[in-house]
Amino acid sequence: MQSGTFHTSYAGDMALRPYWPMRLRIILVIALMLAFPWFAGRYWLNLANTIGIAAIGAIGLNILVGYTGQISIGHGGFLAVGAYTAGLLAANAGLPIWLSVPIACVVTAAVGAIFGLPSVRLKGLYLAIATLAAQEIIIWFLTRGELLGIGESLSLPPAANTIFGLSLADNNDFSFYWVIMGSLVLTALFVSNLFRSRAGRALVAIRDQDIAAQVIGVNLFRYKLVAFATSSFFAGLAGALTAHYRGIISWERFTIEVSILFLAMIIIGGLGSVSGSIYGAAFMTLLPALLSNLSRAASGVFPAFSGYLPYLQQGAFGLAIILFLIFEPEGIVKMWRNLKDYFRLWPFSY
Repeated sequence: MQSGTFHTSYAGDMALRPYWPMRLRIILVIALMLAFPWFAGRYWLNLANTIGIAAIGAIGLNILVGYTGQISIGHGGFLAVGAYTAGLLAANAGLPIWLSVPIACVVTAAVGAIFGLPSVRLKGLYLAIATLAAQEIIIWFLTRGELLGIGESLSLPPAANTIFGLSLADNNDFSFYWVIMGSLVLTALFVSNLFRSRAGRALVAIRDQDIAAQVIGVNLFRYKLVAFATSSFFAGLAGALTAHYRGIISWERFTIEVSILFLAMIIIGGLGSVSGSIYGAAFMTLLPALLSNLSRAASGVFPAFSGYLPYLQQGAFGLAIILFLIFEPEGIVKMWRNLKDYFRLWPFSY
């Protein structure tokens, strides 16, 4: 618990990490990220890449839900827009990843802004139903491949995964690790600074009390559209990276279950927190992997155990959400904050 903040310069006041323990933790995290791919096997690299993409999508959803207070159940649909836009640009126009991904992000932001238009008139449950409708409309288009000139799935050519002549397909997991983690770092930096700006403070004011925010001069229509567009931009980034990383995409990867999964990530990680989004993405990605490994380990003793794995995973997801809502509604980020406060005060009780 900080007893006060005493800055002596504007640079100290504007610093993201004003205290040396915070800077030390960031240095350690960066060192770990740089060293990890050189020692990790393919399985762990795949898990790390999956967590990185999920974290980008979770940060995008947290902009809308955690920071702005606009409930959304259509995040999976916006991921699909980014994935299919990048896939179509790569497969039909032959654009490389460094061109198709930014274009996919902009297209997804535009689609998100269109579906965000009703947000001025709707809030709460009504807005959630409107975003659910957006999810279903997007999936409806994707299930009718003749409208987009695609079949049941879309394959990306290996030549699309090139950055200035350097192919990412040669060592797929290792090469994409740097692209995905670089995108995650840039996303985290942008969003962390966004909510220190005037626009970010306006979004937080809308979350806390939209009528009071409007009274003090916040344009609700403009800033809610900004929230939807920004959230969808990062959803498009996650979807486009998924398309290029997996090499093949299908609408079944972006169903309503995916939208619920991303909601679970930000609830468990912590609403209104960039680091909480990353924690939640890691938790919800590692949990099924852990259950799968436990199932394989127990299959020798209980052969029928593996047949119950899908049900166990669904039950574990639901149980995790319920337990966090009961015992720590502010998520993993609050647990980490409590741990830091404990060691900051230890060995004294007060």
